[in-house]
Amino acid sequence: MVDVSQHELVPDHTVLDGDEIEGVLEEYNIKKTDLPKIKRTDPAMRDLEADVEVGDVVQVTRDSRTTDRAVVYRLVVE
Repeated sequence: MVDVSQHELVPDHTVLDGDEIEGVLEEYNIKKTDLPKIKRTDPAMRDLEADVEVGDVVQVTRDSRTTDRAVVYRLVVE
């Protein structure tokens, strides 16, 4: 089986703690449920699966041609 989380095109996924989540929500003036969703079973989350629970927020950092790197946030759902 191929581990897609190790592929060079899969961006870095990091689970945020409570303080970081509050900072993101305040910065964008949104609620947690307003964030785009990502399934807990998403193949890119395989390495984080033991640490990720429904309701967590994941920071996805990907390469970008225009800004060097782009940071987006996803709410983990089942």
